Amino acid sequence: MAAAKLRITSGDVNGFIGLVVDNLSVLAFLSGALIGIFHFPPEIIFGKMFPGTALGALVGNVVYTRMALRSGRADACAMPLGIDAPTTIGMGLLVLGPAFLVFKAQGMDEMTAADATWKLGMASLVVMGVLKTVLSFFGDWVMGNVPRAGLLGSIAGIALVLMGFFPLVDILRVPVVGFACLGVILYALIAHVPLPGRIPGVLFSILAGLVLYYTLGPFDLLGPGFHAPGAPTLRFNLPWPNLGFLEGLKYTLPYLALILPFGLLMVVGGINVTESARAAGDDYRVRDILLTEAIATLVAGVCGGVAQTTPYIGQPAYRAMGGRAGYTFLTGLFIGLGGIFGYLSNLVELIPLCVLAPILIFIAIHITMQAFEATERKYFAAVVMAFFPAVARMVAIKLGDPSIVAPDQFAKLYANADHGLPELAVIFILGNGFIITSMVWASFVVALIDHRPRKAAAILAAGAALTFFGIIHSVDPLGTIYLPWTLAPEARALVWQFTAAYVVLAAVLWLFSLQSQTRFAEADGSR
Repeated sequence: MAAAKLRITSGDVNGFIGLVVDNLSVLAFLSGALIGIFHFPPEIIFGKMFPGTALGALVGNVVYTRMALRSGRADACAMPLGIDAPTTIGMGLLVLGPAFLVFKAQGMDEMTAADATWKLGMASLVVMGVLKTVLSFFGDWVMGNVPRAGLLGSIAGIALVLMGFFPLVDILRVPVVGFACLGVILYALIAHVPLPGRIPGVLFSILAGLVLYYTLGPFDLLGPGFHAPGAPTLRFNLPWPNLGFLEGLKYTLPYLALILPFGLLMVVGGINVTESARAAGDDYRVRDILLTEAIATLVAGVCGGVAQTTPYIGQPAYRAMGGRAGYTFLTGLFIGLGGIFGYLSNLVELIPLCVLAPILIFIAIHITMQAFEATERKYFAAVVMAFFPAVARMVAIKLGDPSIVAPDQFAKLYANADHGLPELAVIFILGNGFIITSMVWASFVVALIDHRPRKAAAILAAGAALTFFGIIHSVDPLGTIYLPWTLAPEARALVWQFTAAYVVLAAVLWLFSLQSQTRFAEADGSR
């Protein structure tokens, strides 16, 4: 079949605006979190992290455009690819930011610590890219062995707690602007009410927010939330391949319990969105979609990027708005060249986070809703169960912030216990490795709902092994993986307590499995 020619339609322009704004909002939150929460040097973010990250989006979108053209169908809609929101926010809040503070605590000066953090981010992307490349050949196996409630529940936990709550705080730090933008997003994208002139809701929200921000701000009507933009900084940074990721590999070990699930989630997400596109009329090979995003992530990591790419969920929506092959091509060029010539960072500096954050709130709502919509009703409890570790991680992020809890007070809180284990220790231990914990918890609840207690016991036994080595429930506040016998006696006691909890519950469920199968049949009949 002959390849179709690339033509840019009005629908492609609409799709281009939506896809660019999605990518821009993710980059804005990444830079805002690193600079605002962790006081990370902006020049490293804009000069080193952004160009490589944007290059990955360019490569992936160009390949997806070519796939659509090679289908030979003039109405083929390309798969949208962009910078993944949940895992990018997770990288900023759970990996890059905390690592930067750790490096400074180890005696590095600010720029040295920032450079080490950048190389850790590169290495993380390379690790995820390699994992995604391997798993792209086993995508169906992953889908068949991890319950949907566990996979989608863990994603929804990130979305609801990290991707939703933290941006909501940013919205309400400048409430006059942020709340108005959030209202427009909810009106247009949740209530699905057309706006005047059929202008896209995301674009209208950004324009309205900018008008409010720059009209009211200079008159001190926004309180301390207004910051006048400085003159645009001219930046030119070619994202050449470099070996910095090799140096960063040594820093990845404490964060593997986060990095590896991030890669796994993108494989599962890629499978789901490919099926969604097929249902909408565009039949792409799953392996091609997964390999493309894996290669784009590898390219980004080797060239200095710190955020992975992924095919976006909304391919049917882009098709409905008239997008074909042109919108991904335009987006790839705009994002890729923006990283090189610096205008992406200029836009991020010009558009305040309170204006972009409502878009992330919408995405968080959509992802959380999908976890329930795509899961059978009887498994809703398992989805909810997957949320709790993410809540613990959110609290731990704030308690671990030196501006909220001073390091000397933190040590006292961690050691303080009245009844049972220290409360702060429990919060950190529950939050460490929370993505895998969410999968384990949801999976064993699914097994219970299916009346398979022996399978639930086996899942809990696997959880005990993961706990023993700190892959989940690490007793180190930083989430480090360890050999438990090398720990101090107090920490080792915590390891044994949490490991034993899984072992005891597994034993109880195995004993339950010895009861007559008649009881399970009775339970099924009572539903």
